[in-house]
Amino acid sequence: MISHKKTQLNLDNYEWRRVTDPSFQQYRIDFEYSLMGYDKDSGRLDMLLRYPPGKGHCRRHRHLAATSTLVLEGDQFLTEIQCDGSNKQIHRKKGDYAISKRDALPHMEHGGDYGGTVMLSLCATNGLLFEYFGEHPNDRWTVSIDQFVDSWNIGEIYGTKS
Repeated sequence: MISHKKTQLNLDNYEWRRVTDPSFQQYRIDFEYSLMGYDKDSGRLDMLLRYPPGKGHCRRHRHLAATSTLVLEGDQFLTEIQCDGSNKQIHRKKGDYAISKRDALPHMEHGGDYGGTVMLSLCATNGLLFEYFGEHPNDRWTVSIDQFVDSWNIGEIYGTKS
């Protein structure tokens, strides 16, 4: 028999790292993240993202790993860039869950007026988690699970351009 115990997630128990980029002009990059756990051999990484009030964004990116998303607090807004160049707007509220396959479409995401916190569970079978996009079309780079974990362990911010 398997026993299921209800657990309460206390977000104050996690180490948070803040990311801002005042040089980025298209929108305000301002978010925090925390590494919950990982297994490099299987390509599994669980993390938290927290958006401050006032629609702070994370960097424009796409998920190269299959990803499950659970909105824990507030809201998550996504502007997904479709293959034809149009935009699709997605709004997730507290308690909403979504799953995306590998090689997801590029998107921008942010919290709502009062912020938001999401849990991401990623499975990077080829070792790559994200592809990031700068302000110029050829300005792009990837982040692997090894790079993410190694940057966490030495106190650096993941996803900064090499």
